[in-house]
Amino acid sequence: MSNHKPLIRPDASYGSVADEIGNVVLTDRFKPGWIVGVCIGFALLQVLNISISWLLARGIGVWGLNIPVGWGFDITNFVWWIGIGHAGTFISAILLLCNQKWRTSVNRFSEAMTIFAVMCAGLFPVLHLGRIWKAYWLFPYPNQMALWPQFRSPLLWDVFAVSTYASVSVVFWLIGLIPDFATLRDRAQNIWVKRLFGFASLGWRGSASHWHRYQTAYLLLAGLSAPLVVSVHTTVSFDFAVSILPGWHTTIFPPYFVAGAIYSGFAMVLTLAIPFRAYYQQKNLITERHLDYMARVMLATGLIVAYGYIVEAFTSWYSGNVYELGLFATRLKGPYAPIYYALWLCNIILPQLLWFKKYRSNTIFLFIISLVINTGMWFERFVIIVLSLHRDFIPSSWGMYYPTKWEIGLFLGSMGLFVTLFFLFIRFLPAISIFETIELLAEEKGDLKHD
Repeated sequence: MSNHKPLIRPDASYGSVADEIGNVVLTDRFKPGWIVGVCIGFALLQVLNISISWLLARGIGVWGLNIPVGWGFDITNFVWWIGIGHAGTFISAILLLCNQKWRTSVNRFSEAMTIFAVMCAGLFPVLHLGRIWKAYWLFPYPNQMALWPQFRSPLLWDVFAVSTYASVSVVFWLIGLIPDFATLRDRAQNIWVKRLFGFASLGWRGSASHWHRYQTAYLLLAGLSAPLVVSVHTTVSFDFAVSILPGWHTTIFPPYFVAGAIYSGFAMVLTLAIPFRAYYQQKNLITERHLDYMARVMLATGLIVAYGYIVEAFTSWYSGNVYELGLFATRLKGPYAPIYYALWLCNIILPQLLWFKKYRSNTIFLFIISLVINTGMWFERFVIIVLSLHRDFIPSSWGMYYPTKWEIGLFLGSMGLFVTLFFLFIRFLPAISIFETIELLAEEKGDLKHD
């Protein structure tokens, strides 16, 4: 007998689980907290619209970019949002393939988080182009002038990696929703809601052949998604690692970026899961055990990130390269030094409290530390990008970067897009997988056994 607490309360019934999840979607009432959240997200979304409109009207000069800092808030936010999207694929694909049952209550909204984060991330490289109406030049479309993209450019690799990641994530998410759409179709009282979910369920009737095809497709997509966890942020790291710039030209970046992405992604999952489980009374489905496991994953990936920081410093010292040493000295005592120390505090020092169970079992602490980690991971991307650029090889090429209100507006606006989409998702789609939760409950009750 396992000493672990069950992942679902033992007195739950199959019908009560379906009601607990489905009633959030099928109710006719809108909770006040949900309305407030949507209004805040929508208000920030208008900041995004205004910032983009001003950028298109006035040009990229409204940003604080200069020589030598040609990448600022835009690419920093791009890398940050891509990293946040990694936890969804990790939870859904890798933990599924590893038969980790605790993923069941958090995989659905973490998958949605992945899609919304990739949507936010995709805004910034396109806007960074300046002439965004020429973005189609990045794709190898047939044309009579043979103006093919430069396939040796890591920036083009981003296009293929991120678009593949987004496409597979959307298909994986939608396939997983089909049985739940059928459950909501059968439970809906409103005829139009019933028809809408009936259309979305694609004729699902729960037959053995349906389940067989579903399981086959789901496992195939999980197997396809698992390598993307490593490949996407590895490709993003190549934007920096293949250059000869001090601070970027290092082989530690691919695993370092992947670990950091999972680190920040799980922090965002906790940031979303803790208020959701409290406000919608889902504590019986998203239990303290789920939160404890996610905190452990954060601790493990945080230690990998700490190793990356130490290797970065050691490599700069051991290389004896005057430019590498100068860059590291700038991080320690340059004009942006407070940000460098802040990322150490947020990403490495404070998360060490997760070694202690009393902190991992404290939901308020987990919520605060998840916000701290996400802040620290944004600082990390800023340090990697801006601090490596603002002092070139000769002092005459040094410069400072200060973001303008339009760059800050874009960042806040992207958060508004994410918040708006997420609030719409938890209201109109099941945020927890109904059929997987019932299957897990059947296993814990002993009604279902796998060979």
